[in-house]
Amino acid sequence: MAERRPPEILLARLRHHLRRGGVIAYATESCFGLGCDPRNYRAVQRLLRLKGRPQGKGLILIAGRRAQIEPYIAPLEAAARRQLDRAWPGPVSFLVPAAKRTPRWLTGGSGKIALRVTAHPDAAALCNALGMALVSTSANPAGHRPARTLAECVRMFGQRMLGVPGRVGRRRRPSTIKDLETGRIIRP
Repeated sequence: MAERRPPEILLARLRHHLRRGGVIAYATESCFGLGCDPRNYRAVQRLLRLKGRPQGKGLILIAGRRAQIEPYIAPLEAAARRQLDRAWPGPVSFLVPAAKRTPRWLTGGSGKIALRVTAHPDAAALCNALGMALVSTSANPAGHRPARTLAECVRMFGQRMLGVPGRVGRRRRPSTIKDLETGRIIRP
């Protein structure tokens, strides 16, 4: 399925909204996701408050291309890089050693960060059009069922987020999270 780039007028609104620390909702592989600029502390705090989620859990970043997440990754051995190359783009998020400059608010203080190069055409197109990785967490208050449509996101969060029209992928479960160093599955 080909990437579906958002219209330029919406992209301009999204860029402005993200620069101001705003939260957006967009389609992903299994549900709508909430996202923001991962480099903006205020935006990440706003997203966590919307969800009612503790900061200590860390966050997943998604990207349309590997280059968008490279700044967050500590140097890796060739075998580890090959493992990422085999899995991406795809529905597997890897917990990788975080680069020294990766903000603590993304890692939950663990020294590792969860990253994914998404194969979802709308989410990949969004990241590519914005030229950046995005925080990606399910669009729902903690403990509730994730939204599968933009209309559900609007009912849950109203004007506290800016929605991007799109279709959720066919996956029924969220992305698998795997620790790159240990091979341990964190979330099946």
